[in-house]
Amino acid sequence: MEMSVRIIRLKEVMCMTGLSKSSIYRYADGKAFPKSVPLGGRSIGWVEAEIVEWLQGQMYSRK
Repeated sequence: MEMSVRIIRLKEVMCMTGLSKSSIYRYADGKAFPKSVPLGGRSIGWVEAEIVEWLQGQMYSRK
């Protein structure tokens, strides 16, 4: 069974979360935000499913 993993770049993470670049990096320094994935050189990305899961957690924790 092959699993498809989509890696998204910073701009898309910003769009999905509504967070600024500096806020994303600040959250990334903590343990709760998904870790970035090195893509080579200075490029990084995030696993889309992990960002979606984090967003869902944020929504559930507000109750």
